[in-house]
Amino acid sequence: MDEKTTAGLKDIQAHDKTLHDTAHIRDDAGENLLEVEDLHVSFFTPAGEVKAVSGISYKLAYGEVMGIVGESGSGKSQEAYAIMGLLQSPGKVIGGSITFEGEDVLAKSKKEMTELRGGRAAMIFQNPMTSLNPVYTIGNQLVEALQAHDKSISKADAAQRAMEMLTMVGINNVEQRMKQYPHELSGGMRQRVMIAMGLICHPKLLIADEPTTALDVTIQAQILELMKDLQKKTHMGIIFITHNLGVVAEICDKVCVMYAGKMVEQGPVDDIFYSPAHPYTEGLLRSMPRVDADSHERLIPIEGTPVDMLNPPEGCPFAPRCPYAMKVCLQKMPPYVEVGEEHRSACWLRVQEALEKKEGKNDG
Repeated sequence: MDEKTTAGLKDIQAHDKTLHDTAHIRDDAGENLLEVEDLHVSFFTPAGEVKAVSGISYKLAYGEVMGIVGESGSGKSQEAYAIMGLLQSPGKVIGGSITFEGEDVLAKSKKEMTELRGGRAAMIFQNPMTSLNPVYTIGNQLVEALQAHDKSISKADAAQRAMEMLTMVGINNVEQRMKQYPHELSGGMRQRVMIAMGLICHPKLLIADEPTTALDVTIQAQILELMKDLQKKTHMGIIFITHNLGVVAEICDKVCVMYAGKMVEQGPVDDIFYSPAHPYTEGLLRSMPRVDADSHERLIPIEGTPVDMLNPPEGCPFAPRCPYAMKVCLQKMPPYVEVGEEHRSACWLRVQEALEKKEGKNDG
């Protein structure tokens, strides 16, 4: 890059920092439920360090629903596990901070994290068969989860609330289901039990990792409606991890797009869908079927394969697959550029546009 471009880039970065600082002051005034700042998660394997999450930052307000989208291996689930203190060895948080209701999550002991999980913060996992205990009945597990976080509730009252929650997630004949074991239920039924378990203590933060994958579209719509209803009543914050952009459009207020462990774009859901500012986001939207599209319109896949996380590229991780890639994209990771209100993207195309806009103002 020439001196003029470098100077212009420094101005953009300084402007971004001012916007970030201003947003920080405004958000703090409204008391954020969750703040993730420059989070780094790595897995130290015999083959080398796998950088699963590389410097992501975002804020989630009370009563807000945020979608995290991206293809498999982009780091969506590992970021969620870090928040919940559920990272498995050899995974480690090696940098950054996670603040939940003003408390430093990474500084908490195992006992403190156990008290936090399930009570104030809950997670619905992608695979219910590995999350439910095969030797305990469904009712036993729901009652135990409730009593663990509400010491004052009796076993009878806990069982009653468990049956009410099972009914709410679309399970019939709940008295019989309470006596059954996980292997006696279908995959979709087990998934609904996991959703009931996540919601039963009315957490302030719910992380849902592909919660509707095993469900048919009718039940999926019911579950999304239930989540929205509970979220409005309890002012619960939700992080919704999914591949399904239709679900994101239905339930989310804002979206974070992840690729190769990095957050490549963040913004309000309407901006992401109607004015995407990163080529990867554009690719995701082009590969999604649209109801209003021409009946003969073909879906356009994203060419190429995801990067090797053991040897990630020096520059933008999407550059090897990007149709707009320039030389600088392969050499250096772009900074975040504000492209709208609370909408930012890490793309050299946006940097170029911002520089041209700035030059145009100076010339005027």
